[in-house]
Amino acid sequence: MADSPEAIQKSLRLYKLIGAVLFAGTIITVMVATVPALDFGKHGFDTADMVLGLLIASVKASLVAAIFMHLNHEKRLIYWLFGFGIIAAICLLALTALAETDPIHYNGFNNGIPGSDVIKHFPHN
Repeated sequence: MADSPEAIQKSLRLYKLIGAVLFAGTIITVMVATVPALDFGKHGFDTADMVLGLLIASVKASLVAAIFMHLNHEKRLIYWLFGFGIIAAICLLALTALAETDPIHYNGFNNGIPGSDVIKHFPHN
C-alpha cells in the first residue's frame, strides 16, 4: 500500500495509465468489429475476428486482475489456486468437446418412450 504522498501519486499515475490502456483496448475491439479495413480473415465475423477479440479481452482482464484487484502482490498460493481453476476449466471444456466424438448416439424417443412396451403388457384393474 502507498504510505507517502509520492507513492500515492505513483499509484494514481499507474491507475490512470491502466485506465487509458483499457479504454484504448475497448476502442480497438469496437474498431475490429465494425471497421471493414480492420477485418481479418474472411469478410464479416469469422474465427480470426473472434480470436483477436478474445485476445484483446484477455489482455484487458489480466490488467484489471493484476492492477485493480492487486493480484500482482499476492502470495504464491493464490497463483496455484488460480492455475488449478484454469486447468479445471480447460478439462471441463475438453470433456465437452470429447462428447462430440462419442460413438454412442441417442435417437430420442423415435421408437416411443423407453419401457412403454412393459407398461402395455402390465395387467390393469
